[in-house]
Amino acid sequence: MKHYDVIILGGGAGGLMCAAQLRQKSTLSIAIIEGNSRPALKLKASGGGKCNLTNVEVDESHYLGDQSLIKHVLSAFPQKALLEYFREGGLRPVIRKERYYFCPKSSDEVISILVGKTSGCDLLLGHKILTLEGESPFVVTTDKGKFSARNVVVATGGASYKELGASDIGLKIAQNYGIKTVPFSPALVGLTLQPKEFWMKELSGISCRARIHVAGKTLDEDLLFAHKGISGLVVLSASLYWFKGEIVIDFLPDFDLNTLKYEKKSISTALPLPKRLLKAFLEAIELEDKACNRLNPKEWEKLSSIQNYAMAPSGTFGLSKAEACRGGVACEEIDPFTMECTRIKGLYFIGEVVDVTGELGGYNFQWAFASAVVAALSICSTSFKPK
Repeated sequence: MKHYDVIILGGGAGGLMCAAQLRQKSTLSIAIIEGNSRPALKLKASGGGKCNLTNVEVDESHYLGDQSLIKHVLSAFPQKALLEYFREGGLRPVIRKERYYFCPKSSDEVISILVGKTSGCDLLLGHKILTLEGESPFVVTTDKGKFSARNVVVATGGASYKELGASDIGLKIAQNYGIKTVPFSPALVGLTLQPKEFWMKELSGISCRARIHVAGKTLDEDLLFAHKGISGLVVLSASLYWFKGEIVIDFLPDFDLNTLKYEKKSISTALPLPKRLLKAFLEAIELEDKACNRLNPKEWEKLSSIQNYAMAPSGTFGLSKAEACRGGVACEEIDPFTMECTRIKGLYFIGEVVDVTGELGGYNFQWAFASAVVAALSICSTSFKPK
């Protein structure tokens, strides 16, 4: 059984960043154990293959989870530090829609930098993680052997994207140690419809800018009508905060309906939305598509619901369609300054395996990278092998 100073479970964004930081700052012996035949498959597939690294605006308000923990971690490795780190590696991120940082060519650019910086670590690919037992030394059992280490970093991610090797092994490891966990559930996912909103199913493929109000949050981006319900960037982010009950959709954000009170054009012609959407909406609220200047006060009130349309989704598209998961190791079990489990010395949890989830737009990679840096710095400070 080979022994290491540090074993990192999971070769995704967080696992690779943690290993890279440890290599840069220490001479500790490190192994990364990854179930797939290649590292960082989820990172590679993200953002349409161009990896949305982070966002122009990053703070704890864009996350679901313990706000104090998130704030501490993000402050240790903020967006500016992340961008500088990858720029030093030769990456020149580009901004899309004035808020999202992407790789200019492909996700491989980020993966190449991270893998390059882990040179000297043992990258054990194709090892299915079975169990973690003991305490300093910990013993990791995979389907190909056993390994031990004084420190273990669990960076196994969430349970979405099973086709990319995702699993709930991180939760099982925590539960085996009596650590409190929150079950994984879909986040950043499309929302299904009650019969009252089935009219939306006929609009599959149509998109528009929308604003959604949910659980005290207001989110702005594109909404996409799909066969199963509603999706698009604004819906995926809204789904993070929706558990049950109503959401409110503004299909015409920042548009002043009062400017149409004397308009002779029909509603479906005068409003700046796809005509198919408008016709279906008017039919759903039982309002005739007539000249705007012919609408009576009651009809205007009906039409105004296009800017505050309340609906109660019936559910989500499920884990198989989710971009990320809610749930994970409970935040109260984690030291915000180290990412170490408060009960088990030498055991760390980072990234999506922790019960912290960000909105769509680079927030979850920012969290994965920042929590990885925090864990690496803690391990270096207690392991007495500086570089």
